[in-house]
Amino acid sequence: MKREYIQIRCSIYEKKLLKRRAARAGISLSEYLRSTAFERNIVERLSPEQLEAYQMLVQYKNNFARISNMFKKRHPKLAAAVNQLAEEIRIHLKNFKK
Repeated sequence: MKREYIQIRCSIYEKKLLKRRAARAGISLSEYLRSTAFERNIVERLSPEQLEAYQMLVQYKNNFARISNMFKKRHPKLAAAVNQLAEEIRIHLKNFKK
C-alpha cells in the first residue's frame, strides 16, 4: 500500500516530457518515476505502426524460410542466401522484442 507522498521540483518542460514518457510506457507518472528511481527496465508500448511493421517482418521471415526450403535441392547457393536473409530478419525481430 502506497501511502507516502514525495514532491519534486522540475520545469514545465521536464514535467511534460515525463508525462509523455509515462504515457508511452502505458503507466502512471508515479509508477514511471518509481521505476526509473529503482533502475527498472521500462518498455514502451508499440504504436500501431510499429506493431504492423513487426508483423510484416515476421511474415517476411516466414516467407523467406519457405522459399529457401523450396530451392534447397535445385539451387543450394540461392537457398543458402535466402536462408541467411531469413536469419538476419529473425535476429532483428529478436532485438525488436528487447
